[in-house]
Amino acid sequence: MIRFLAVWTLTTLLTGCLPPRHLKTQVPATVVQNALQTQFDSVPPPVDGSITVAVYSFTDKTGQRKSMGNSQMASFSSAVTQGAEVYLIQALQTVGQGRWFRVVERVGLDNVSRERQLIRQMREAHEGPNAKQLPPMMFAGILLEGGIVGYDSATQTGGAGAKIFGIGPMIQYSVDTAYISLRAVSVQTGEVLLTVNVQKTIFSYGVQVVALKFINGNLDALEAEMGVVANEPVTFAVKTATEAAVLELIEQGTRQKLWQYQYPPVARPNPTPVTAGIVGKTKPWF
Repeated sequence: MIRFLAVWTLTTLLTGCLPPRHLKTQVPATVVQNALQTQFDSVPPPVDGSITVAVYSFTDKTGQRKSMGNSQMASFSSAVTQGAEVYLIQALQTVGQGRWFRVVERVGLDNVSRERQLIRQMREAHEGPNAKQLPPMMFAGILLEGGIVGYDSATQTGGAGAKIFGIGPMIQYSVDTAYISLRAVSVQTGEVLLTVNVQKTIFSYGVQVVALKFINGNLDALEAEMGVVANEPVTFAVKTATEAAVLELIEQGTRQKLWQYQYPPVARPNPTPVTAGIVGKTKPWF
C-alpha cells in the first residue's frame, strides 16, 4: 500500500504541473494572415488594371450542426462559419499584392445607403437645395457567388496502439472534408463565366499514453493516463480553401482569356506604358 501511495502521489504531482504550462488565462490577440500569402504575392498583376467585383454573400449552405463526440446528437452551434464572405473579401483584396480586384461593399449595402441618405439630408438642411451632391456609388462588372457547399465529418478514421506490461501509447486520428464553391457571374448578362470547386481536408489527432499496473500482491491497481488532442480549426480550413478558390478563379479566367497576366516587359529603349482598363472591353459581361 505504501508503494501504491508513493506512485499515486508522483503521478498527481506530474499531472498537476501540466495545466499552468499549457493553459494560459491571458493570450494576446494576433492578426490572422493569409495561409497562401506566398502564392498571393507571386501572382503577376493583370494587364489592364484591377477588376471591380461585388460580393453579396458567401455563407454556409450545408446547414450542418456540430456533433457531440460519439453521440448522435448535434449542438446548436453550426459546423462551419456563417460569415465566410469576410475571408473571400480579404482574399480578393490581397491577391496579387492588391492589384487584381476592387471590391465594392454589398454585404452592408443597406447601411451604406442609409448613411448616404443621412449625409444628403444634413447637407440639404444646412446648405439648402443647392447642397453639394454625393458622387455616384461604384458598380461592379462581375458578381462573385457561392459558399460552403459541403462538410463531411470523419471521412477517414483510424488509430494504432501497443502495450507492454500494461504500459504503452495509443494514437488516433480523424479526417473531415470541407467543400467550397465559387463562381463569377456577369452583371450585365447574368452568364456564369467561371466556376471553381475546392476541397480542404481537416485533420484531428490524439496521442495518449496509458499505464496499468497491479501492485501490493496484485490486489491494488494503478492506472494513469496522459494525452493530448489537436484539432485543425475548421474556420482556418475554410479560409484556406477560399484563398485557393480565388487563385484558381484567376487561373481559369486566364485560360479562358477573360483576362491575362502582366509579365515583365522586354527591355526596350523607350518602353510603352501599360494602359488601364480590363482585357476584353467588348465582352458582354463588362
